Amino acid sequence: MRDFPSCFGENGVQIADSSSSGSRTAQSLVTCLYQAHLCDHSCIITVTWSKNLMGQALSVSIDDSSNQCLCKVDIKPWLFSKRKGSKSLDSDNFKVDIFWDLSTAKFGASPEPLEAFYVAVTFDLEMVLLLGDLIKEAYRKTNASPPPSNAVLVAKREHIFGKKFYCTKAQFCDNGQVHDIAIECETIGLKEPCLEIRIDKKRVMQVKRLSWKFRGNQTILIDGLPVEVIWDVHNWLFGTPTGNAVFMFQTRMSSEKLLPWSSSQVLGDSRLQGLGFSLILHAWRNE
Repeated sequence: MRDFPSCFGENGVQIADSSSSGSRTAQSLVTCLYQAHLCDHSCIITVTWSKNLMGQALSVSIDDSSNQCLCKVDIKPWLFSKRKGSKSLDSDNFKVDIFWDLSTAKFGASPEPLEAFYVAVTFDLEMVLLLGDLIKEAYRKTNASPPPSNAVLVAKREHIFGKKFYCTKAQFCDNGQVHDIAIECETIGLKEPCLEIRIDKKRVMQVKRLSWKFRGNQTILIDGLPVEVIWDVHNWLFGTPTGNAVFMFQTRMSSEKLLPWSSSQVLGDSRLQGLGFSLILHAWRNE
C-alpha cells in the first residue's frame, strides 16, 4: 500500500504517489478493505478489481490483525476464462471458501461491477463477506448461514479519469446513503485555478488560489458526520500534463482532529478510536 497517503497533519498533507509512474492500463483498479471476523478474530479482507488489455480480474486476500496475509486468491482476467467458480484457501488453522459469479455482471467505467453478480467468502458454512446483489443465488450456492455480524467497508481506493470533472460514488457510513462525489478543477491555461468538490450536486468545498494551496485539508459534513478532505494536486499544476492528483475523504466518528497516523494504521487498523471510513481517489487527467 505504498501509494496510499503516507502521513497527514492538521495543516496539510504529504502524499506518496508511486502509482504515477505506472502504465495507464495498470491504473484502472478499485481496492476495498472490509473488516470482518474469522474464527472469532478480527481480520481484514481486501478485494481488488482491476482492468487491463487482457480483460478484468479480481483478487481477494485475508489478513489478520497484525497485517500478516493468511490466504489469497487471484482470479485471472476472464476475457478467455470462466466468469464463475469457487476456490478453497487453506491456512494453518482453517479453510476459507470463495465463490464468485460474474457471468451476467454489468460494468460501468469502473472495473468494479454495478449489479448482477456476487462474490462470497465463507468459513465453516458461515458467510463472512458477501458482495453484489445476487444474494439468494449466493446463499443457495454456498449453503452458508448469515453471520452474527456483517463485514464493514473501512477503506476504498479508486482511480478515476477526466479532463475537468472527476466523478465517483461512495457510502460514508453503514446503511447510509450512497452519495455522488464530483471534483471539478480546471488548471490548464488559468492564472488562478480553483478546486471545487460537490456532494450530490451541492458544493461543499471550494479552494481558491490553488497554485498556493495545492496541498491542504478541510472538514466538511456528510450525513451529519465530520469528514476530513485532504488533497494534493501538485502533479496537476506542476507535473506532467497527464499526471494525477490524490484526494482522501476520512470520516471521523468523533470530534477529535485526525492524528498523524501511518498509512498502515489508517488502512490496516480502522478500529482506532475515532477513525471511520477512508476513501482515497487518484484522479487522472485524460489525454
